[in-house]
Amino acid sequence: MKMTAQSLSAFDQTTRRVPVHRHGRFASAARRLLVLGGTSLVTGLAINEMRLVLNVGGLTVLEIVVLVLFAINTVWIALPSLTGLVGFFLLLFRRRVRSGKDNAPLTTRTALLIPLCNEEPALIGAAIDAMASDLVALGEGHSFDVFVLSDSTEPDVALAEEEVVWVLRRRLGDTIGLYYRRRVRNTGHKPGNIREFCERWGRGYDHLLILDADSLMEGATMVELARRMEREPDAGLIQTVPRLHGGTTLVARMQQFAGAVYGPVLAAGLAWWTGREGNFWGHNAIIRSQAFMDSASLPELPGKPPLGGGILSHDFVEAALIRRAGWSVQIADDLQGSYEACPSTLIDLSVRDRRWCQGNLQHTRVLTAKGLHWVSRLHLLTGIFAFVSSPVWLLFILTAFALGVQNEFAKPEYFTRAYTLFPMWPHLDPVRALRLFGISLVILLAPKVLGLVHFACSGRRLRASGGPLLLMSFLVEIVLSALLAPILMLIHCGFVVSILAGRDSGWRPQKRGDNKLPWRQVAYRHRWHMVAGLALAASSLFISWEMLAWLSPAAVGMVAAIPLSLVTGYPVVGRWPRRLRLLQIPEEVEPPTISRKMEAVHSLYKQAVEQVPDLIAIVGDSERLQRHMAMTDMPPPRHEEPIAPLEATADLKVRSARSLEDALTRLTSKERAYVQSAPDLLLQLSRLPRRPAPQHSKGV
Repeated sequence: MKMTAQSLSAFDQTTRRVPVHRHGRFASAARRLLVLGGTSLVTGLAINEMRLVLNVGGLTVLEIVVLVLFAINTVWIALPSLTGLVGFFLLLFRRRVRSGKDNAPLTTRTALLIPLCNEEPALIGAAIDAMASDLVALGEGHSFDVFVLSDSTEPDVALAEEEVVWVLRRRLGDTIGLYYRRRVRNTGHKPGNIREFCERWGRGYDHLLILDADSLMEGATMVELARRMEREPDAGLIQTVPRLHGGTTLVARMQQFAGAVYGPVLAAGLAWWTGREGNFWGHNAIIRSQAFMDSASLPELPGKPPLGGGILSHDFVEAALIRRAGWSVQIADDLQGSYEACPSTLIDLSVRDRRWCQGNLQHTRVLTAKGLHWVSRLHLLTGIFAFVSSPVWLLFILTAFALGVQNEFAKPEYFTRAYTLFPMWPHLDPVRALRLFGISLVILLAPKVLGLVHFACSGRRLRASGGPLLLMSFLVEIVLSALLAPILMLIHCGFVVSILAGRDSGWRPQKRGDNKLPWRQVAYRHRWHMVAGLALAASSLFISWEMLAWLSPAAVGMVAAIPLSLVTGYPVVGRWPRRLRLLQIPEEVEPPTISRKMEAVHSLYKQAVEQVPDLIAIVGDSERLQRHMAMTDMPPPRHEEPIAPLEATADLKVRSARSLEDALTRLTSKERAYVQSAPDLLLQLSRLPRRPAPQHSKGV
């Protein structure tokens, strides 16, 4: 069934479905009033304190600019602070929920979708093996089918994927359905990949459980997600809160420590006050097929990329459209057993953030879409501000710096033309400034401190994280975050400027696992960050030691950008704190069962990948060729889509070749990837003669 692109400029209210169960609007309103009202109160107090600090002798234009930028930043950090506070008390009094795995068997069918694009096939195979085996062990293999949806453009990766699928089929047998499809054309990237699946096979399944290439989920969690869908007819999407795991570098271990310690209180608070208007993070979530296919097909934005064309950050928009249609979107923060990996270097993190930044800035054109719930608009706005906040912070630093210059060098005017009995002292109030600093620090660190307290309330978690060393890990994470924050701020500022200048990022595959980068590349990527830090430090010192001390947290991180990026991205360096039990999380001491299952079979799939035959061996062996063609997707009819130049060139090279080796030598990597998915060209290759081996004459 074709999915109809949803309109953002019009929405017929009469088409919104009527919920089966009515939920209390008063309770939802009260929750949001508590969190958002508390955020407004805290923000107002901080802004007023800042006004009193600056308003000594009247506010100048520059001071007003500083006050406005401070207000914007304060709102940004106050909302997570209040959300974490609510989540902290919720978790303290929450009773443990049973997984539900002993309940009656499932009566619905779920498609487990794993979209790929040039990922590591051995890791994918091991993860699928572990998850599928877990489902079969629970007796629910018949309720799930696994679909490997490949968009891989590297020909060798594509062949390795096929070999991994064959190994999976031999191991799993008929205990669970397993299917593989590699698209010839990667139209729409990941959203287009899932859309094509839905249009061809989606109506055969009640639910879609979407994972990423680095996702890992326990069978009991997948079954519970499907069971919640069965119990709640209004549920359109249920999002789990994935735990980061498997990190070895300092950057990765810092992220997974923060996720394990601070994440639960934030997730619990967010799930509580958003309620039926939750969000979607693109993976590790289950979606009702009907809700997705009927109401979540994304339109093309007017104009060209980066702000036009296909929406890169599709997940937030899909959640908003599903909610607009009358389905609920929930965050299941109480479910455990959902995992994902994280970028291992600062550069890998920035590559991922570049696509996210472009996609989130595209949301500025979705904010005004007709019929969206106001909480859905708030999700879109927070996604936008996740990157716009960096330029705001930079402007705040620069204007505050300019204010310091003004106070240091401007000629004071103690008596203005206006009649006054007392002189106007043009200096900041140091007592109020110190109090403001304390208030800002409390707002900023509150979610972390509350998360730490909740984490330490469990004796098991405390012992697994080093006992008394947990506090040291907490301090290490804060220091590292403070050092990396100004670097990320400059990186994000560069992204925003680049996007506004019209440069498109495309959809670059995310690098996963350890990725040691050469120091020359790191130095090149961070050269201007270091220069900016040196300029900031030198100009601050020129003004006063006090100014340098005030700006030193930002300057130090910028100046040390190159060594920080190198050190935090080395796996060897990441092992040092682990030996000292710093930044340690419980999953490192006692790995989850699903993770152990994956590790147990990883070597098997790694060995299979190492023995993958090349294309010459495949087309030269009828049995291998038949097996390969059985894995090839059905090509679209010629009259439906125009022939792409790459396809025409590859076709010409194959049909004009005199030998198999000649054909493969002529083909580029992208052309060979296309030929591998074209049955007629594969047959043509198989008919070509082999080039005779060169004869070497023997000496007398």
